[in-house]
Amino acid sequence: MTLRVFGRCGASEVLEVTLRAGHLEARIITWGAVLRDLVLAGQGPGQPLVLGLERLEEYLAYSPEFGAVVGRYANRIGDARFRLGGEEVMLVPNENGNGLHGGPAGFSRRIWSLVAHDERRAHLALVSEDGEMGFPGRLYAFATYELLPPATLRIALQAFADEPTPVNLTAHNYFNFDGSADARDHRLQLVADHRLATDAELIPTGDIVSVAGPAYDFRQERAVRPPEAGLRYDQTYVVRRDRADHPALVRAATLTSPVTRIAMEMWTTEIGLQLYDGHKVDVPVPGLRGARYGPHAGIALEPQRFPDAPNHAHFPACTLSPGDVSRQVTELRFRRLDG
Repeated sequence: MTLRVFGRCGASEVLEVTLRAGHLEARIITWGAVLRDLVLAGQGPGQPLVLGLERLEEYLAYSPEFGAVVGRYANRIGDARFRLGGEEVMLVPNENGNGLHGGPAGFSRRIWSLVAHDERRAHLALVSEDGEMGFPGRLYAFATYELLPPATLRIALQAFADEPTPVNLTAHNYFNFDGSADARDHRLQLVADHRLATDAELIPTGDIVSVAGPAYDFRQERAVRPPEAGLRYDQTYVVRRDRADHPALVRAATLTSPVTRIAMEMWTTEIGLQLYDGHKVDVPVPGLRGARYGPHAGIALEPQRFPDAPNHAHFPACTLSPGDVSRQVTELRFRRLDG
């Protein structure tokens, strides 16, 4: 384990902690609780697994949530408003009048506190005050990154609040296991029979529809690259699970590079999984190890609760009440298919 100052944001230092265990090395910075780098050991320097940047100033200016913990509510809330306890709550909009990833100053753009760390674990904390980005109640959020040998990264997100408030945290990692400029040739399997229908602004309509058909069906492994020209993925899938499973970890996805033969199984407690093909990525500065990140440079898989759930009574409840604890756990289990 190593600890260093990664940069400064105003008068505050941003720290970076490096974790090592088994075949993995992870670097986490306190700005946004970002997983800045993740490497699978092998011959030579090892294989990078996620997109990231080299300098704090580049994260502040250009990062499309690379590796960040987003909240207080990940994904979208339509019209940046919802009703809670009979009262209308107005959020700070930041995408076409809607709320996205907690607003323009959400958790991914805050400095978290590094409260504990050792060779293979980092524990971070953040306090979100009542009224921040419009959300009610003071919220205490925690993110724990832990490496489990031989090659698993466990991400545990927790929160509690002093008054009812919707909570949906997620780790917003972009994956690329072979350094290709376009990661859509990675092969993906999703354990999901349904997805959320959305409108033109990607706000759920409330309908839960079958994935059947060539465009959205990943039940059998196939390339992320869509079969239809012009189709882009920014879609919530419903993770298949028995009611008896909840909130146990279940496999939600498997992503594989046909080039390096590295595979990742994603196991999660969450009912939703956002697939985003990175079509809006356009970073004008070099990324990790000098890589250039243009459209589709990485595939984002974001385990989470349903977007816009505060506005849909039939979606699984997302309101955290005082005295309760919100817990979300995801494991990224890596292996090489050749051995």
